[in-house]
Amino acid sequence: MLTIFSVPKPFLGAIGEIQRRALASWTRLGDDVQVLLLGDEDGAAEAAREAGAEHLPDLARTELGTPRLDAAFAAADRAARQPLRCFVNADVILFDDLLAATRRVAEQAERFLIVGQTVDVDEPRGRDDAIARGERRGAAALDYFVFPSGLYRDVPPLAIGRACFDNWLVWRARQDAIVVDATADVVAAHQRHDYAHVAGGKAEAYYGEEAARNLELAGGKSRLYTLHDASHVLRRGRLHRNPGAPLRWRENVRKAAWKLGVR
Repeated sequence: MLTIFSVPKPFLGAIGEIQRRALASWTRLGDDVQVLLLGDEDGAAEAAREAGAEHLPDLARTELGTPRLDAAFAAADRAARQPLRCFVNADVILFDDLLAATRRVAEQAERFLIVGQTVDVDEPRGRDDAIARGERRGAAALDYFVFPSGLYRDVPPLAIGRACFDNWLVWRARQDAIVVDATADVVAAHQRHDYAHVAGGKAEAYYGEEAARNLELAGGKSRLYTLHDASHVLRRGRLHRNPGAPLRWRENVRKAAWKLGVR
């Protein structure tokens, strides 16, 4: 059914434990889920082996050494054995409600992207605990992307983990597919962490050189799409038109300011 792929940070310290928990949650989803761990970060091969995932070490990087989105998507396409893909950040725990939502959307649409809000939580003890203790991260925090093979072609060499790469994925899907906000049906737990893995911290990730380059590669501020730009919402397994989608220009102003540090 689904090939999950991710580009992790080094498996060191607290972030290493966070990623191991996320990876374990993906491999527990069942036999029809293939899990790919991409890149040669410290500990990635061992973590993949321990979790029962597949490790693909060779991944092109930017001039500053950050893994590239185009390389990740191409590597996943070469190795995937399932017709659907899920690109997910390596700190996000997934539950089987994602599979149920994916099945329902695939029954109702041929070309789609499924995204949704994640909840911020420290080491959740299952789905119910993530709901009880988690805090919604908002419409601009995009951590998982589910889509059929062939949806993304000519992916730019965007830097993964820097501002704008996730927004471009939503914008691109809206050009010839539906974008489904599955927040109501899918619980995805983003485990809280710092930005010690990025030289310059969070400010560099969102407002630094590679973030600015990502904005350029994405095509500018008008393509910084978020969940407010979804064409549909999923509620109890049924697709509905998103009534707020035509008003997305208001959100463009807000999210551009947020992404680019204008306060």
